Amino acid sequence: MDKKMTYTTAIENAITAITKLDCSTFNRDETVEKLTALKDQLVKRNASKSTKPTKTQRENIEVKAQIKEFLTHTLQGVKCGDVATACGISGQKASALLSQMVTAGEVVKRMDKRTALFLLPENDMSDPANS
Repeated sequence: MDKKMTYTTAIENAITAITKLDCSTFNRDETVEKLTALKDQLVKRNASKSTKPTKTQRENIEVKAQIKEFLTHTLQGVKCGDVATACGISGQKASALLSQMVTAGEVVKRMDKRTALFLLPENDMSDPANS
């Protein structure tokens, strides 16, 4: 998978290309100076971004723990709406958190006809490792 180009990388590429040009239609040195200053601003801004989880992310960690606790009591799996009701959250939030948990491998999603059922990986009897 190709790595997505960042603004910093694009500016570095532009600086490299401009320094190789021999053109009198623009002030090359001033352009390189401005692009370098812009790159430095981007690097500084990105370095100052906080990596601490937000209030909502901290709350979601607690809700995910509640979801896991609720799922420990089922071997067949439960619907998203049942998770929402049991945890006192909206269906949309339950769906979003369950999707995150499926992506992280914390929860398994099984389809029963046209209904999605969620359960813990260790309770998934369709997995040969758990037989």
